[in-house]
Amino acid sequence: MNITIVLSYGERVRWERYNHIEESLRYWRTSSSYEVDAIIGEGRIAIEIKSTDEVKSRHTHGLKARLIVVSLDKHKRKINDVEVFPELEFLENLWKGMIV
Repeated sequence: MNITIVLSYGERVRWERYNHIEESLRYWRTSSSYEVDAIIGEGRIAIEIKSTDEVKSRHTHGLKARLIVVSLDKHKRKINDVEVFPELEFLENLWKGMIV
């Protein structure tokens, strides 16, 4: 199973338009190659996408905004102040306006 649906351009555009979101959801990378899979606005919320069945503490280092990891985990939980969402639960919460 993969989680590319979270990063799909069409899904992002539909979500932004439907919810009248002023902040965009986009990929972010520094010139030194540090990257975050998705940020909302100017880094207010950082979303890291992991294709793992269980997020570990090492997956959460370096996140400094509202900290979210989307993965193949079975249950929502927190690690080191980072919210870990199963893929579909994240999308449901995003569309319900519970992420932003």
